[in-house]
Amino acid sequence: MRYSLKGKISLVFTFSLFLMIFLCWMANNFFLQAYYEKTKIDSLEDVYNKINNIVGDNNLTEQYGQDDIVSEIEKTESVSNVNVYILYNNDVALSFVYPLSFSLAEKDPASIFRNDRLMRIVTALRKYMYGADQGERAPELLETNAEKYDVYKNFEERYDSEYIDLVGFLNNGDVIFIRTSYSNLKESALISNQFLLISGGILLILCSVLTYLFSCGITKPILELSDISKDMSSLKFENRYTGKRKDEIGELGRNINTLSDKLEKTISELKSANIELEKDIKQKNEAEEMRREFIANVSHELKTPIALIQGYAEGLSDNINDDEESRQFYCDVIVDEARKMNNMVKKLLTLNELEFGNSNLELERFDIVSLVKTVADSVELLAKQKNINVVFNNTEPVYVWADEYRIEEVITNYLSNAVNHCKDPNVIDISFKKHDNKIRVSVFNTGDVIGEADLNNIWDKFYKVDKARTREYGGSGIGLSIVKAIMESHNEEYGVVNHSTGVEFWFELTID
Repeated sequence: MRYSLKGKISLVFTFSLFLMIFLCWMANNFFLQAYYEKTKIDSLEDVYNKINNIVGDNNLTEQYGQDDIVSEIEKTESVSNVNVYILYNNDVALSFVYPLSFSLAEKDPASIFRNDRLMRIVTALRKYMYGADQGERAPELLETNAEKYDVYKNFEERYDSEYIDLVGFLNNGDVIFIRTSYSNLKESALISNQFLLISGGILLILCSVLTYLFSCGITKPILELSDISKDMSSLKFENRYTGKRKDEIGELGRNINTLSDKLEKTISELKSANIELEKDIKQKNEAEEMRREFIANVSHELKTPIALIQGYAEGLSDNINDDEESRQFYCDVIVDEARKMNNMVKKLLTLNELEFGNSNLELERFDIVSLVKTVADSVELLAKQKNINVVFNNTEPVYVWADEYRIEEVITNYLSNAVNHCKDPNVIDISFKKHDNKIRVSVFNTGDVIGEADLNNIWDKFYKVDKARTREYGGSGIGLSIVKAIMESHNEEYGVVNHSTGVEFWFELTID
């Protein structure tokens, strides 16, 4: 990832830390020395005030015998890292405007300080009071406090060192000289800067590693959420955020899970609604197609009988044949065609009721064997006229639950088709076969088999395998459609099977 959040966080944190260390180094380099200088001046002023409080208004010579005062002064020197020198004066009050009115040698200061150190202090005092000799660097006045003291920065050529000196008077009139090394201050600032660079570099590396690890901890769940969102955009909702974080990222993950669940549910509902809509559109198209097909088929089926009725009726009206036999023939044709139209209309009404669910089934318990025998007896006369042998050997009763009237229509259609299509050796065999809790009723007739292309279409309305033969016995192509509608309304199986010598139609019912 070219611009990853992890890289940005690491870069920003590392750069910020580097900038902070650099600014600290710059501040040390340019301002630390001045700050140290100011701190040292404040420290010298604090020492001056402490010494003033220790000595008080008494002359130091009078107090010299008291070890506790000397000890306190030494402690102050040690704690503040300064050197304190006190020159006592019993004659007059001293000021920085006029020369000292006493001889330092007369007071024998060696009894208090070593001579070499005393001479160094005396030299410094004279430089402050009378000014530097020719060729010497003049002291720099850093701060003054009325008539109490002045603070100088002084360079000593002899020791090649710089000092910060406080020169003033105590409340009792004694001269006080406090000195601290300025070179130590510079050295401390240099050491501080070096330490800052070293510690800052180590800190920079350590913080960069920690920042990288921290950014990984932040970006890992974000990348996980990114993968989840990608899956969601592809309509894949199996992936879920499983983190246990309690922060904003954890809340975002839980919200994405909720969004994923709701989106999945909504899309599922939309798909279901779309499927239902497609079904409705398909059913509407099928219904429209069925309506057009129905009108075309009915028009075709009614056209012939209507034309015959019209022709023979016009013949009777015009007295084409005067003899009684011809007129009777015309009347028989008209009556026969009207009967065919009436039967077709009745079947169409029955089929319409079954297909649109307007016909309620009246389930009852009855003997299916007895019903089949009754229908077989009703077609026996027609079968004998065509020299057809109807085989029916089953006499044991089998009780089922079904609509007896509708099942009678199924049996009647099967037996009528068998009689009309039966050929040599002219046998119709009615059989029963039990399996599980079902009874299968089969009607087999010898004759021609049904072509494979026609097997799946014979259940459609107005479909005729042999249109000439069907017209010959007055078939309309609706009978098997009624069988299909009746059996589907019972939620039972039905079908047709070709055999080498004929065709078998069957249906099943649930045994009581």
